[in-house]
Amino acid sequence: MSQEACFHCGEPVPKNSHFSVTVNEQQESLCCPGCEAVANAIVYGGLESYYKFRTELPARPELSESELAELKVYDAPELLQEFVHVNEEGFAETTLAIEGITCAACAWLIENQINGLEGVEYTGVNLTSQRTVLRWNLNKLPLSKLLAEFKSIGYSAQPWQADEQQKKLEKEQKTAIRRLIVAALGSMQAMMFGISLEAGMLANFMEPEFILLFQWLSFLVTTPVVIYSAWPFFASALNELKNRRLNMDVPVSLAIGLGYSASVWALVTQTGELHFYAIAMFTFFLLFGRYIEMRTRHRIGSSGNALQDLIPQAAILLDENQQESFIPSRNLKPGDLILVKPGHTLPIDGVIVSGRSSVNQATMTGEYLPVACHPGHQVLAGTQNIDSPLTVRVEKTGQDVRLASISRLSERALAEKPRIASIANEASRYFVAALLIISTLVFTVWLGIDSSRAFWVLIALLVVTCPCALALATPTALAVANSTLARQGVLITRGHVLEGLAKADHVIFDKTGTLTEGRLELKAVRWLGSATDPRKNQIKSYAAALEAQSEHPIARAFAEARDPNLMAESIQAFTGQGLSGVIGENKYRLGRADFAWQNAVLTPPEEEGQWLLFADEHTPLCWFHLSDQLRPDSQAMLEQLKSLGITYELLSGDQEGSVASIAKELGMLHFTANATPELKLERLKELQKQGRQVVMVGDGVNDVPVLAGAQVSIAMGDSTDLAKTSADTLLLSSRLIKIPHAFKKARLTSQVIKQNLGLSLVYNLIALPAASMGLVPPWLAALGMTSSSLLVVLNALRLRDKASEQRLSEQRKQVQTQQSAKSI
Repeated sequence: MSQEACFHCGEPVPKNSHFSVTVNEQQESLCCPGCEAVANAIVYGGLESYYKFRTELPARPELSESELAELKVYDAPELLQEFVHVNEEGFAETTLAIEGITCAACAWLIENQINGLEGVEYTGVNLTSQRTVLRWNLNKLPLSKLLAEFKSIGYSAQPWQADEQQKKLEKEQKTAIRRLIVAALGSMQAMMFGISLEAGMLANFMEPEFILLFQWLSFLVTTPVVIYSAWPFFASALNELKNRRLNMDVPVSLAIGLGYSASVWALVTQTGELHFYAIAMFTFFLLFGRYIEMRTRHRIGSSGNALQDLIPQAAILLDENQQESFIPSRNLKPGDLILVKPGHTLPIDGVIVSGRSSVNQATMTGEYLPVACHPGHQVLAGTQNIDSPLTVRVEKTGQDVRLASISRLSERALAEKPRIASIANEASRYFVAALLIISTLVFTVWLGIDSSRAFWVLIALLVVTCPCALALATPTALAVANSTLARQGVLITRGHVLEGLAKADHVIFDKTGTLTEGRLELKAVRWLGSATDPRKNQIKSYAAALEAQSEHPIARAFAEARDPNLMAESIQAFTGQGLSGVIGENKYRLGRADFAWQNAVLTPPEEEGQWLLFADEHTPLCWFHLSDQLRPDSQAMLEQLKSLGITYELLSGDQEGSVASIAKELGMLHFTANATPELKLERLKELQKQGRQVVMVGDGVNDVPVLAGAQVSIAMGDSTDLAKTSADTLLLSSRLIKIPHAFKKARLTSQVIKQNLGLSLVYNLIALPAASMGLVPPWLAALGMTSSSLLVVLNALRLRDKASEQRLSEQRKQVQTQQSAKSI
């Protein structure tokens, strides 16, 4: 008997398939949830006549030659060696990251479709991680064919390979889960035996031999919990004691070890009380709390696999004849030309050579609206082309791309501890020392009051006052805040930033490239030299030759005037003043009037804007008039800072007229023009002597000294490399409105940390005397300690910006939908 065909697509219907659709009051069988969803949409939409009048079954979607060529890149031996492992039986194994999985039906469809291919031995879909494990015969079925099969059923798949950090996190999580499961099973069984024994329920109808058996069973189920599940506590405590330090695991280890040992002694000697179940429950609750904290830390703080997730493995290389060929992204070199089609993600940092499109930069800047791009525009790895094809010249690849540097800076920020975190850690050590002393005193007192209860009062005291919540209060809040700000386009690169922003009360702004867009345009040239000077018509090219190697926004204003026949030598940059260099036989200077021509005082023209003087060794040659525009959100940013009670000023190295014009337009009462780096630093120190907590926002080389000296420094996303490395914070999107947002988040973080510390303090002030008086049994002590830790973690999670996360989540779903639609 032939297998039944799917009513919608005609493919064979698997046995025991429960997917169906009712058409004209008749139930029809379907092969998969995808067909069921489409068929029901047709019927419920009133279009069931489609099935009556259709002349042929819907064709299975076929991939284009271009898409197949792109997938064949994954058959390259150098790529296969990295993410495909061949086992002893000769089968290839790999893990694929799948986009578009939304429910269990998707997993069912993938497993059944892929397992039906010749050569595939096993397909397993992990719905939570959206990854698929595959085992197949590589000689019968190339990897590109498997990826093509995924695309044909509407899912985008690519090889997934964890880096070292991700492997470490996964190993830590798997081990924690195993320990937690052992503790859960052991504590449940121990509690069943222990409570029954303690309540005397068994003594009335069971022989003493069987009661003894239940006691030994309690011992057996508790022992793995103590030896295996609780091992991290013992290892940590021993390590700290070897280094003559105390941490929270010391009292925890004492409680577990002493409680277990006392119960074993009571079992063997048949004297005293058995509290195996309390020890097992304490271990389970403590592990559960730490597991929640670990998951939160991993989800919020880990960025180790960002490159693997965001940068595609393949790229379209263009040769001299504009012929396309797919190659592994890792083989690209600076200077190569690549084609980036709509819907594709950029694998490199580069410059657009031709084409106009919009680029989604949400992964880099937190901005969910695409940015219009044109020739000459910088584009970054990990961003996605939306509308039209772009030809891009490769500038940076691999670990040199900005995405990689962002990952490294994020890891550095998470590794550094701010002052308040160090204080909390130090306080927890002193607390542990005090707890051990108090516990000894309480134990001594109880020996005189009721020696039979003294030991278990001691155990409950050690458990209930464990300073887990105190230790978690600060780092959890900081991790959540750092992660949230990064998603919004504010990258914190130093550990002290949030604490500094929360206390800051004054902001110093640079002008060019900070309050203004930094896209200076050359508006006019006023000639000062001889009318017969042959350089008059080429004077812009002379200036461009001096600026050719500079990253300053001024250099971009002269870029279009560059002449390849004019080359400057011996170029020197004088921070905050200008440039000098030799062109031909003459030495030239470009910059401030008092720098370019030092033989006399020259006053720039009175018109608004920035005026630069160009001179040789003999005479001033011309004035260059440059203009810039304010960033569109400058005014809104200053208004929000004012509402927060933060004062601000403008400190710029530009000329008086230009600086005064910007200050007037923004309503800034305090501004300083012609400020050298030394003068900026003097002003910073003056404010700090007055007790002000100063934040510096800048972008140029001349801002580096004051960026380094301020309590907190912020650099724009398009700053010079030196400014970025000197700053504590980067505005990835270069949107100034993010600055007051960062201040608000920092202040809220400070409040949450204080709340967490307060909760920890109040809890211990209540728990310590209650346990000392014998009012808290060991099992309740374990529950109370765990609850306080969870409360601290949950309070820290309030720092997440749910609206921002929702926008980014919707954006990612939209991208996945576009990719799925493209593949069908």
